[in-house]
Formats: sequence, structure tokens, C-alpha cells
Amino acid sequence: MSTVTAPADRVAAAPSAPARRRLDWRLRFAALSLIWGFSFLLIKVGTEGYAPFQVTLGRLVFGTAVLAAAMAVRRERLPRGARTWGHLAVAAFLLNALPFSLFAYAELTIPSTLAGICNATSPLWGMALSLVALSEDRPTRVRVAGLGLGFLGVLTVLGAWQGFHGLDATGTALALLASLSYPVGWIYVRRTLAGTGHSHLSMTGAQLLLATAQLAVVTPLFTALPTRLSVVPLLAIAALGALGTGLAMLLQYGLVAEVGPTTATMVTYFVPVIATAAGVTLLGEAIAWSTPAGAVIVLAGAALTQVRPKPRKTSRS
Repeated sequence: MSTVTAPADRVAAAPSAPARRRLDWRLRFAALSLIWGFSFLLIKVGTEGYAPFQVTLGRLVFGTAVLAAAMAVRRERLPRGARTWGHLAVAAFLLNALPFSLFAYAELTIPSTLAGICNATSPLWGMALSLVALSEDRPTRVRVAGLGLGFLGVLTVLGAWQGFHGLDATGTALALLASLSYPVGWIYVRRTLAGTGHSHLSMTGAQLLLATAQLAVVTPLFTALPTRLSVVPLLAIAALGALGTGLAMLLQYGLVAEVGPTTATMVTYFVPVIATAAGVTLLGEAIAWSTPAGAVIVLAGAALTQVRPKPRKTSRS
């Protein structure tokens, strides 16, 4: 569910703010894992009362409001330059508008547990794409093995040996496309928005603002106004936006700046576990043995794809 708008190396190199007393990073890490893990449950609840595009638009509105408040407190300004805003518009589509909408549509027909596990395939897609798009990201045997293992886990989750019996193909495909959209967006951002000189908060706020504008245009074209106000789904959408998008972005930025991108992105491996527990416990979603077993294989494969070769030591003559 990440919406990072700047490469990790640029974030880490940003000027540090005056030291302030903050919660221990482990507590913030746990909070971020819980927030993103419960996001799939909130999407499911939101779609019970509103159309998927309406769920996404509401999510973006509340998320943008949180970041706007944070920018006001820190006296941050939106980035300038037509070129930067053009690239941010593409990033907003790939990292927010498209995947958020796809997950919302997917959860009309698949359980939130499956959506959360599909989200965990993002590192696998990212590794496969980076081998083609990023010349500096070279493959290793361990990473290629992780890629193969991860997609074997996907087939396990989907019950390939049973002919995908009982699986909604459309909903599952939408969820997998949503997970693919994230690494495509990250690679685009890395190629176009690195070194712009703007803060991460400013870039993320602008990105969410543009994604909100995109959904504000699309939603009235494909959905009708709700005939009644569904309170519980509306509260779920508000929590999804304010917590799962706005607050989560602030937590993630702080973690990347404090403990580095490698540790911060480990949250990805906790999200499907929490999403599955929430779906089964609170929504009563049924799962077969292959779902948790496949999820473990997916996460193991994703972890291997993130292993970087150790730099060779240069001998002194």
C-alpha cells in the first residue's frame, strides 16, 4: 500500500529537522504494519455501502487532508515547476489512483485476505521489472531464485493444482494488477523525480492532491450519487484515508529517515499476515490451507529478491 514519491537515497539524504522526541521506531513500525494490514478490511467494508471509485475518492480526500495539515504545521510548500507536476501526475495515477481503484473493484468479488496477499507480490513484480528498467540493478542467483519461489507461492495461494476452482479470476487479476502498478510507479519516480530538491512531504502531498483530482473527474462519470448515507462504510473510508493513506505516509517517511529504507520496507512482510488475521477474525472470511501456506512462500520469495550482493573488497597494492 505504499505511495513513496521519492527514491530512498534522496529521502535519506534530505536535511534533517531539529531533533524532537518521538515514539520508538519499533512502535511506529508496528503501527504502520497494523494500519496497512487493516486497510484491506476497510476497503471491503467501504465497498459494502459505496461504489469502488467513491471509496477511492473518499480515501484520497481524507488522506490528502492529513498531509495538508502536516504541511501546514511544518510550513511546507507544494513543489513548483510544470515538469515536476507533470511527472507527479503520472506518479499519482500509478501509485494512488490506479492501484487504490483496482483493489476496491477487486474486493467486490474476492476476500480481503486474498487482496492483502496479492499486495505482497509487489516486491516480486518490482524485482522483475527492475532487471529490465534499471541497469544498475543486476540479478543474482539468490534474487532470481526468490523471484521463482515467490511466484510459486502465488500459484499455491490461487490453488493452481485444482484448476483455480472457486476463484474469481477477474477480481484476483485486478488485485495482482494493482500490486504490479506500485513498482511501475516506483521505477517511474526513480527515473524522473530523483534530485528535484523538494521535500518528501511536499512531493507526497502534491501527488495525493493530483490523485484526488483524477478521481474527482472520473468518479461522477462512472458512478451515481448514493441513495442513502451508509454510516459504517463511510467511517471505514474515512479511516482508510486518514490512517491508511495520510498517517501511514507520515509514519513511513519517518521510518525511512530514521532506520533506512531496507528496514522500513520490511513492513511489507507483515501486511498480508495482519490482513489475513483481520479478514478471518472480523469479517469471517474462510481460507483454505493453501492460502497461508502460499503466503509464507510469497513472503520468503519476496525477501530473497531484496537481498543485495555484498560489495567486493578492493585489495590495496
